Amino acid sequence: MARTLGQDLAAALRFYSRLPLPARDDTAFAPPDIDRIAYAVPLAGAVLGLIGALVLILAMAVKLPAFLAAVLTVAVLALATGCFHEDGLADTADGLGGGRDRAHKLTIMRDSRIGTYGGTALLLGLLLRIGALEALALSVGPLRAGLALIAGEAGSRAAGVLLIAALPPARTDGAGASVGRPSEAAALSCALVAALIVCVLIVAAFGIGAAFAGLIGPVLVLLLMMRLSSRLIGGQTGDVAGATQQVAVIVFLLGVLIFGGR
Repeated sequence: MARTLGQDLAAALRFYSRLPLPARDDTAFAPPDIDRIAYAVPLAGAVLGLIGALVLILAMAVKLPAFLAAVLTVAVLALATGCFHEDGLADTADGLGGGRDRAHKLTIMRDSRIGTYGGTALLLGLLLRIGALEALALSVGPLRAGLALIAGEAGSRAAGVLLIAALPPARTDGAGASVGRPSEAAALSCALVAALIVCVLIVAAFGIGAAFAGLIGPVLVLLLMMRLSSRLIGGQTGDVAGATQQVAVIVFLLGVLIFGGR
């Protein structure tokens, strides 16, 4: 069991990050079977969140201002993931915001160039994450802010998986289609692992109210993204899943700040 968990966690980290994990063969770098590794996705998010939390704590330990510590934290996370989800946020904003019809929206989302909607969404997303982390660090200290980041990275990645499970692919190729769709059981396991991480960390550090906000916020984001994606492009894509993660982690951090900050 431990070996299987380790393999699934490594597969999730290879897909969702640029961490230099060793692999036995070339197939380890192929798109993973999301149905098999769904439960490990929140754990992978927690690992990435832990990296960010350590940066935040160390930066403030050497007396850097909270703002710079938050900027470094978000920068390290962007490097660790290769801007995987940030790219999805920008592409989704451009496609859903600027396309004339379904086909045009999907074409725009494939374009590597960033338009006005995408650039604005990316900038606002970065500013909101940095601002939320700075405010948390100043309000409750870097350690508790780091715990919120770990939980947020875990819970928000579960939201992306649940989006893929709930909606059919909007196109037959691309990252969203290549990983397949998790079954109901796999999606449930993903949600339960994420909820467990959020409850354990946030209840301990902030209380039940903040944990409730941390659970409800990403769920509302998921429902909103499902509705928009289904109505505008007829399904989900990897970009939309990435955008869901980005918005969910922002809402999570803001919810914890509002209901758990001093």
